[in-house]
Amino acid sequence: MPDAMAPDVTTPIAPVSTPERIQGAVHDPRRHESAHKHVSGEAVYVDDIAEPAGLLHVYLGLSSRAHARIRSIDLSPVRQAPGVVAVFTAEDVPGVNDIGCMGKHDEPLFASTLVEHVGQPIFAVAAETRDQARRAAKLAVIEYEELPAVLTIAAARDGERTLVTAPMTLRVGDADAALAEAPHRVEGRLAIGGQEHFYLESQIAMALPGEDQEVLIHVSTQHPTEVQHIVAHVLDLPSAAVTVEVRRMGGGFGGKETQSNLFAACTALVAKRTGRAAKLRPDRDDDFQITGKRHDFEIDYRVGFDDSGLIQGVDMLFAAKAGYAADLSGPVTDRALFHADNGYFYPAARLESLPLKTNTVSNTAFRGFGGPQGMVAAERVIDEIAFALGKDPLEIRKRNFYGNEDRNLTPYHQTVTDNILPELIAQLEESCGYWTRREEIRAFNATSRILRKGLALTPVKFGISFTASHYNQAGALVHVYTDGSIQLNHGGIEMGQGLYTKVAQVVAEEFQVDIATIRPTATNTGKVPNTSATAASSGSDLNGKAAQAAARTIRERLVAFAAENWGVAPEAVRFQRNRVLVGDRDMSFADLVRAAYMARVQLSATGFYKTPKIHWDRAAGRGTPFYYFAYGTACAEVTVDTLTGEYVVDRVDILHDCGRSLNPAIDRGQIEGGFVQGMGWLTMEELWWDAQGRLRTHAPSTYKIPACSDRPRIFNVALLENAPNREDTIFRSKAVGEPPFMLGMSVLHALSDAVASVAGHRFCPRLDAPATPERVLGCIAALRERMAACPHPNPPPLGGEGDQSFAGVRRSSLPRPAGEGQGGGK
Repeated sequence: MPDAMAPDVTTPIAPVSTPERIQGAVHDPRRHESAHKHVSGEAVYVDDIAEPAGLLHVYLGLSSRAHARIRSIDLSPVRQAPGVVAVFTAEDVPGVNDIGCMGKHDEPLFASTLVEHVGQPIFAVAAETRDQARRAAKLAVIEYEELPAVLTIAAARDGERTLVTAPMTLRVGDADAALAEAPHRVEGRLAIGGQEHFYLESQIAMALPGEDQEVLIHVSTQHPTEVQHIVAHVLDLPSAAVTVEVRRMGGGFGGKETQSNLFAACTALVAKRTGRAAKLRPDRDDDFQITGKRHDFEIDYRVGFDDSGLIQGVDMLFAAKAGYAADLSGPVTDRALFHADNGYFYPAARLESLPLKTNTVSNTAFRGFGGPQGMVAAERVIDEIAFALGKDPLEIRKRNFYGNEDRNLTPYHQTVTDNILPELIAQLEESCGYWTRREEIRAFNATSRILRKGLALTPVKFGISFTASHYNQAGALVHVYTDGSIQLNHGGIEMGQGLYTKVAQVVAEEFQVDIATIRPTATNTGKVPNTSATAASSGSDLNGKAAQAAARTIRERLVAFAAENWGVAPEAVRFQRNRVLVGDRDMSFADLVRAAYMARVQLSATGFYKTPKIHWDRAAGRGTPFYYFAYGTACAEVTVDTLTGEYVVDRVDILHDCGRSLNPAIDRGQIEGGFVQGMGWLTMEELWWDAQGRLRTHAPSTYKIPACSDRPRIFNVALLENAPNREDTIFRSKAVGEPPFMLGMSVLHALSDAVASVAGHRFCPRLDAPATPERVLGCIAALRERMAACPHPNPPPLGGEGDQSFAGVRRSSLPRPAGEGQGGGK
């Protein structure tokens, strides 16, 4: 007899007619689960959490020198300031005074004897109000002994060339021999600027002391487990005593993968030493100064090619502005090399990284993680070949794409088996009318004296997986309650990209219940331990699979129970929309769950996933670091005012590969946003330090990101159809966080095309990034000067048939192209 509290589900009943698909099934264009809260202001971020009684507000005292010894420091004015409760320095740290993420111990929580960049924290002050803490932090009297400061890549290369971490080299074939034998060679240097993350929610952390050793930290971070480890080391606690919780972030873009460690560790220190909750939220100006950026790069390149434009060999050196500490500069510069091929086959290549130490804030992860800089280098090489041969760059791109059966080995010796770029490019080439528009633009430019148009179609091939193989794992926890509702927890972080929505769709699909049944909960190291960062575009791949595994475990238990309880084969138990068919019986999902509970069936499960097939040997420069590749392509059209260098983006057409999209609505948003952010990096976002190492673009008033008026006037975005992932990813989808960012390259090359028209496309403009109006105007002036100096209609390619020994040039300093800046003058 069933228990009196259990539902009566033992009598066969007529099946209920329901729609075939649940609400919020995978592949449905479902809105973000918090969209209504975002627009209404109801979404709770760290600063919105109700402040506990006795909360202390924390602020940081920062270095005003780029490189100096601290001769003396007087904090008595700080301690005596109104409202100040305590002041903390390196001497107050009970554990390790270090927040570095790579185990190098080169990034102190508080500087004690040496400062290595302007804005480096020296002390923290805790006060009753935030205003009191901010005012007190400025009262310290610090005497410095100035030391020489290295502020630019050029200065670092010309000086001692101190590296923050070991460089890497990728080799395939014999690059020197291939270059020597190539009919044509071009060499040059490309400068690429950094980028501020400019997340809407600034860095923030709030720590609450608990019993004994325990501390709970609410923090805006992409990597709760790393925060947990760092805080434990700083406080000399076991990791189990530190709990980190994140419900959502107001943007991250890589800037909260390691940079949150400082703020979490500081508040945890204050909380444990005072016994009071503590919160730290820097002003935007200080956030800019304290936290790392996208890495600036100077890339020396040499390419050899034949008369048709087919690449024979490539040699590149990637010098990066790493900042004062290692942070993630090693993996970032590694990934720049991994993507220095973009979608192109190099029969022979030598690619080297040079992560240089500078007296600036330690640069860090940013969407694409070094990959965009590598791809920009690849596209510059393509442009160089096209201009040298007088061909359209699209012809050269198509000629050099990877093959599928041959010409498919990367410089890191992974075989490309899923290349769809030729088909993708062909489809966009036709749909956007590339060749017709090319002729129209040529005609327009021939008769326009001031305004010039440009057009470019560029590809993206982006490898998906962490190159640190151990990060390619995830866990999840799923609870099914007796009313049929489901609680979902996993190690991924929701930062606006829709991860919680997608993973909820996965669980809804597995149980065949409407997505309203699923309740995603805050990521918490006490629920799912040892999580990986939500980064590398892997959030849905890893956490979706882990959640699927947990849901399937529970579903299998329910199937086994139903089959045994009602005497049917397991195959006769079928989940349909919010209902379950058991042979000829039809019951609600909640009824089955209640019956299973009464029969003591476990309704909670963990899930785990690790990415298969990947391995990487950094020392050898060989392996399979990526599970698969995501592809995309964009065509951009621009108009440039040759009198001012100002420009508008007239039209952009995008065709992007999402596999079989988990959620087309969210993926489209990621593509649009990624493109605009990538375009901003390459066109208008400029970081500028003065001669004293002070960041002068430290606020919205001086650092410009794209606004609504900067978006393309015509913006067509399409997802590639009927192209499921060939690998066994979550419902055959593909990652979409980072790959669209590189679609912005099309705007840079469209600008280059427009600029080149002032010289009849005779010379490669070598337009560096960011292509600000000043830089565009300088490039136009340089081309006109070159035209006047070189009236010959067919000048030799840049680099000509010169020195075939690139090694000597690589180790010194190539001439800097006209108009180029490096973190400095405009």
